[in-house]
Amino acid sequence: MVHVSSDLLIRNVRPFGAAGVDVLVRDGRIAAVGADLDAPAQTRVEEGGGALLLPGLVEGHTHLDKTMWGLDWYRNEVGPSLIDKIDNEREFRRASGHDAGAQSLALARAFLANGTTRLRTHVDVDTQAGLRHLQGVLHTRALLKDMQQIQVVAFPQSGLLGRPGTAQLLDQSMAAGADVLGGLDPCAIDGDPVRSLDVLFDIAERHEAPIDIHLHEPGAMGAFSLSLILDRAQAHGLRDRVAISHGFCLGDVAPAERDALLARMARLGVALITSAPGSRAVPPLMICRAAGVTMMGGNDGIRDTWNPYGMPDMLERAMLIGLRYNLRRDDELAVALDCVTESGARGCHFTDYGLQPGHRADLVLVDARTPAEAVVARPARRLVVAGGQIVARHGQLQADVPGAPY
Repeated sequence: MVHVSSDLLIRNVRPFGAAGVDVLVRDGRIAAVGADLDAPAQTRVEEGGGALLLPGLVEGHTHLDKTMWGLDWYRNEVGPSLIDKIDNEREFRRASGHDAGAQSLALARAFLANGTTRLRTHVDVDTQAGLRHLQGVLHTRALLKDMQQIQVVAFPQSGLLGRPGTAQLLDQSMAAGADVLGGLDPCAIDGDPVRSLDVLFDIAERHEAPIDIHLHEPGAMGAFSLSLILDRAQAHGLRDRVAISHGFCLGDVAPAERDALLARMARLGVALITSAPGSRAVPPLMICRAAGVTMMGGNDGIRDTWNPYGMPDMLERAMLIGLRYNLRRDDELAVALDCVTESGARGCHFTDYGLQPGHRADLVLVDARTPAEAVVARPARRLVVAGGQIVARHGQLQADVPGAPY
């Protein structure tokens, strides 16, 4: 395990670009923030050199179990439809013996080196693989628990209704330690949105679990599914317990319908997670925020059978959010950063987050003058502190961060 010093004092850092301060860390938490702090006896002192100080970065939506990070290049020849991609991936993983434990650990470590200390990952659960992928990612979560908080979503990637037994596997996944219950396109994939959502929300209620639903469905279909989801969130008393990943329909329905849906989402505390893809309509970031909807950022898949793109770097994802939404001013780029910091933590309900005394000491030092420069330039992280422990320097993990193959 990483050695835990009794105290850590980081001198001369600038929280979100503000005036320089010192940060005292004690017992894994921020004990004090201020100018010219005294260093208690036996305190380890790190010079910040005027670096920008950010809280640990937050990944709101990825798929650690799918990645081929660090493996040979995968030649992607999959068909264009969603079902093509689902079927291709399932067959590839079966034939190759894809090791979700080893691969999730490799990608989680890469995220940590770049300052991501909180992460939500969707993990495939289906009747072919059973809980095998879930068990691998749960092992990664356990290995990294002292330095990276990983929320695991039990995700029915092949659909909930079309493969009998999937609901039972989701139930078992929650009992086995998954944190969040996942769902997928109740119209387009399951073909029976009422039954699909009833089954899903019943499982969530049984386990008192939050829900995160992939909603790729466009236009009227997606708006219909979203309305049904909001109905159930209200009926089941799940205020602040439901998230929508992607929500492409919010980018291509008429403004009046969109605004009505956003108003309902805000009242119910339903968060929205975007990867800001360039190929689909996307929920309008500033309009969603103005409506009171929490907007988070996520990579989605990284280097897998679906997608050759992606980096385990949330500053890069913030940059791509800024690019997709045409954010140019420094204050606009601060919004992109917020999607992978404070709003990301709030939407995933990661507690004790931020740069205030008393919070968990997840700290990232970046050689940049302003948050906007950090988003656009994405320099290697000078220092990453997770749970009070120094875990990375200049983009490289410390040697004693867990990383043995699963």
